[in-house]
Amino acid sequence: MKSDFVDELYFSAAFPLPFRVLCLVGLGILGWATNLHGLHLWHVDAVGTLELSSTTYEGYRLTSPLPTDRRPRGWKHIEHYAAASYLPVYKVFAAYSVWTFSCWLLFRYATHGDVSLVDHYKFVPAIAVLCLLTVLVCPFNVLYKHERDRFLHAMHRCLFPSPHRIFFSDVVFADILTSFAKVLGDVWLSMWMLLPSGSLISQPSQEGLSRWILPTLMSIPYAVRFRQCLVEYNGPANESRRPLFNALKYASSFPVIYLSAAQRIVVSDVLAVEGEAAAGQPWHGEHQLFRLWLLAAAFNSLYSFWWDVTNDWGLDLLPPRHTGHKTARIPSPPRPLLLPRLHSRSALLKHPDASLEEQEDDTVHDLSYSTTHQGPHPYGLRSVLLFPLPVYPFAILVDLVLRLTWSAKLSSHLHAYAEGDLIIFWIELAEVVRRWMWVFLRVEWEAIKEADAHAAREPRSPPPGRTLDGRDRRDSLRDGIPEQDDFEMVQSDDSGRGSEAG
Repeated sequence: MKSDFVDELYFSAAFPLPFRVLCLVGLGILGWATNLHGLHLWHVDAVGTLELSSTTYEGYRLTSPLPTDRRPRGWKHIEHYAAASYLPVYKVFAAYSVWTFSCWLLFRYATHGDVSLVDHYKFVPAIAVLCLLTVLVCPFNVLYKHERDRFLHAMHRCLFPSPHRIFFSDVVFADILTSFAKVLGDVWLSMWMLLPSGSLISQPSQEGLSRWILPTLMSIPYAVRFRQCLVEYNGPANESRRPLFNALKYASSFPVIYLSAAQRIVVSDVLAVEGEAAAGQPWHGEHQLFRLWLLAAAFNSLYSFWWDVTNDWGLDLLPPRHTGHKTARIPSPPRPLLLPRLHSRSALLKHPDASLEEQEDDTVHDLSYSTTHQGPHPYGLRSVLLFPLPVYPFAILVDLVLRLTWSAKLSSHLHAYAEGDLIIFWIELAEVVRRWMWVFLRVEWEAIKEADAHAAREPRSPPPGRTLDGRDRRDSLRDGIPEQDDFEMVQSDDSGRGSEAG
């Protein structure tokens, strides 16, 4: 136990909490850049699905994972259109990491790992954080102002959402914020540590009403996401109870957070009955308040895992037994028919003189025609898989394991025990990795649903050049026009459009 305490003390001195917060934020920036880049490499239109493009052409945007950009600028422009979304984020991460790493090296050089010198040089992380905040809100057109403004606007939309519509990009952004709930609490603790009366090697005491500030800050991302679900549920176009059940998932996080803060009552009761040795243990199964926290944590973890797999990723592993009065979704095209189209640009390169709008219509016709032929798919997954098959069972397993650590991440009372800083940092890091993985499958599923919705709006028809019986359209034209066919002359109005008959 003494060795663990020494290791924890050395870890806090070498890598204090403010720098750990900056490290996790930097990993979040890198994760977002790799999300956009990776989705682009797998031909998933993340920019269109997330509505990240700041420019449109006649109101159109990419609405499917297919290469169907309607702006007549060619495929090279589509590549630039996607690269422009993630390359600036990489540059922001590079500048951010250079500054943060330089400040940490300066701090390490000044302290030499000496615990007694840590608090003397705590102005170094304070200056690092202050400079980053100053750059974030800087009104001048320097240091990636476009990306900074987009981040601030996204924060504003999440905190003050429109009562009429919630954008999918705001949903993903708010979900990412929930993975940084503990980091948000660490920001509060770091602020107190950096004050003259604080210390970087020990957490500030939280007594009285101040002990409820930390759980309240940690619950803000869940409150934001909870409100988004209610706005979706009350929307005039909504006819489903799915947003309400989604809101239940985020509401289940509040008991975990606040019951964890209330565990001080449990410790006080155990201390009065069994003594100081028993009160120092993390397990108090005999206390009702502890059991209630354990039940809330188990429900939140398992329900969140089920929602990830079934609703956020669209997998068939854990389908609900009773679906109620649910509108049937247009079946997704089978994977063998869709993927060659996704991973091949032959349709775009075959007719270089043809407009992209015509090529887009051809692609939609192919997609619409293929949806009528459903094929088998691996158990527990779905018919359309845009990523390699092993990704999905691996993601399910990792999501289950890391969801079960959710309660430890949200439970502030566990942070005071011997494992403290080190294990909590690894849990926070694992949660960032889980959310990074979650974004890939979440955006993929949303892009597939948009492709289905786009195909559903188009008439069911065979691919261009083919008839319904599978023959070449040119062969059918050689048969001539049947003599029994009658034709009717329709008078045209002044505008050149056919007038309404009957």
